[in-house]
Amino acid sequence: MSLRLQDFLQYDNIVIQCHDNPDADALASGFALCRYFEKNGKTARFVYGGRNAVSKSNLILMIANLGIGVEHVEKLENPGLLITVDCQYSESNVTRFEADEIAVIDHHQVSGQLPALSDVRSNYGSCSTVLYELLQLEDFDINSDENLSTALYYGLMTDTGGFSEISHPSDRDLRDFVRPRNADIVLFKNSNLSRDELVIAGDALKHAHYFEERSYAIVEAKPCDPNILGIISDMLLEVDTVDACLVYSMMPFGVKISVRSCVREIKASELAAFITAGYGGGGGHLIKAGGLLKKDLLEAAHIAYDNDSIRDFLFKKMDEYYENTEIIYAGQRIEDVSKMTHFTKKEVKIGYVECAKIAPAGTGIMIRTLEGDVDIEVRDDLVILIGIEGEIYPTSIKKFNEGYKTLPGEEYVCPAEYPPRVTDIATGNRVSLLPFAKPCLAAGGAGIYARKLDHRVKVFTVWDPDKYYLGVPGDYLAVRVDDPSDIYVIAQDIFQKTYLKG
Repeated sequence: MSLRLQDFLQYDNIVIQCHDNPDADALASGFALCRYFEKNGKTARFVYGGRNAVSKSNLILMIANLGIGVEHVEKLENPGLLITVDCQYSESNVTRFEADEIAVIDHHQVSGQLPALSDVRSNYGSCSTVLYELLQLEDFDINSDENLSTALYYGLMTDTGGFSEISHPSDRDLRDFVRPRNADIVLFKNSNLSRDELVIAGDALKHAHYFEERSYAIVEAKPCDPNILGIISDMLLEVDTVDACLVYSMMPFGVKISVRSCVREIKASELAAFITAGYGGGGGHLIKAGGLLKKDLLEAAHIAYDNDSIRDFLFKKMDEYYENTEIIYAGQRIEDVSKMTHFTKKEVKIGYVECAKIAPAGTGIMIRTLEGDVDIEVRDDLVILIGIEGEIYPTSIKKFNEGYKTLPGEEYVCPAEYPPRVTDIATGNRVSLLPFAKPCLAAGGAGIYARKLDHRVKVFTVWDPDKYYLGVPGDYLAVRVDDPSDIYVIAQDIFQKTYLKG
């Protein structure tokens, strides 16, 4: 991810191209590049090819209201630089135009050889997020341009099922900290459902399958815009006997799913990831999520791509999810340590932050990491540990002093792709943890008892009782020797790097 937008400024005759039949994310991404070039005294043309011009009412409104100067073209004179956004050059859904130099900015899986000028972030929910971060690197104040901030926000929203499929923290940053023109967002959202799609939603709800013993429901919808699946699942969750639901639709390329939950014991994002694991991908947040089961991966696993086989597959996945998961509420049970092994920490350098230096005691803060968001209340005796992969562990100053030794004079360098960041929940103000972080080493201490998991476990910790931490087979369930109520999960790779038996 070494590409900088400033790398493009050396070129003349620049054309930005999005995929045929562009969606909101493609339009927003190309628009963002146009704005960047305009600010830097360059003129760039924004185009798309294919048989059909944009016809969806929400996209027509988006183009008109935000002033997106995109052109539908059949031919293109050989430009000096052609930048494809939200797609990759020579893909089947991208009309091929010749150019002296090719560049790619995208968020999909890499489909072939990429040119030297490329930035593809396949773990991001939208190309709008990639442009958001690239513009930040150039000190471009996105919120000073309301049309642009609205476009990027709407691009992310539509590409993640109304933010229900967000998994990367950078996507959450765009969602939370860009300030769109809300009147336009409401207008675009309310122009997204056709009469035919309304019929699809109603027909799907009439044929819902209810599983009352476990309080969930499954619904199949005819092929439709993925946003319609979210509308169906939102309505389904309103049923008083439904705590979680799965809505799916078979598309030519795979099965799109939408997941909802209204109980703390089920994170919609985690359920979506479980259903799609090995066959595609899924994500989102606590109550809304979505994903895709890819047709080719299903067929490679000898799962026939027909209605009966897909329905049976999804029914079995939901049964497996409920049957093989243990829930632990730390502080409400004492773990039997006779069946566990004693471990001590290796001398691994990690980071720590004294929480009171970030905000006054009593302040509610949200810590954003690659693993997810953690909500805690600042206390004078609270320390935040930053692990070897950027994971965070709140602990008390007393426990910190007993188990770690500080390294005065040394500088802490965070190894994570996305360094943990803190947001004041009340004000929305953001600060990075890194300026406050210092290095430390494990100093022995009483250690932990741990056992390797052979099934899925959800642990509600004593320091974040509203959200669980998931352990899967191979991970470790851990209990502090000096505090049996402090139960938590340690990922297998992190455990092996940081703990020794004995």
